[in-house]
Amino acid sequence: MSCHKGCFYRCFGLFFQSLMLAKAKEEWEQEQIDKQGEKERYLAERITPLRTSGLSFAQLQDLCRELHEKVDIVDEERYDIEAKCNHNTREIKDLKLKVLDLRGKFKRPPLRRVRVSADAMLRALLGSKHKVSMDLRANLKSVKKEDTEKERPVEVGDWRKNVEAMSGMEGRKKMFDAAKSPTGQ
Repeated sequence: MSCHKGCFYRCFGLFFQSLMLAKAKEEWEQEQIDKQGEKERYLAERITPLRTSGLSFAQLQDLCRELHEKVDIVDEERYDIEAKCNHNTREIKDLKLKVLDLRGKFKRPPLRRVRVSADAMLRALLGSKHKVSMDLRANLKSVKKEDTEKERPVEVGDWRKNVEAMSGMEGRKKMFDAAKSPTGQ
């Protein structure tokens, strides 16, 4: 049953993913069509259609001069905008390099252990509000080293006395001793 559930969820996930991709593709295509329509509308507003029919040679030359002047103006604006963009990108690069340099040069100072009493810490945190003195060591139990040494008596004994009891082989040891004694005589 659990295998069928897993397969179902996997298939449902793939189906849902394909639906999402199809929807995204539709929206992207619609966005491209909208952009193209906006571009055509903008160009229709800014550019008037040329009427060259019925113009004399001198009038055509004047029209060409006007168009060249407009193209020069647009080129100057494009050049200015491009120069500003290049300047901004160079400035951004320089700032990024400065940030990286600063990040690399900064060394953390070695931390030193500072002994601060609880009173000093509370005074630093609370300022003048701190009135109570706290002695945290007053309630600690004192332990003397000599007392602990006296409590543990040191037992030193003959280790050979307990060999049979510790070995767990009393019977075998007797057999070994018995077998040894006739050869020793």
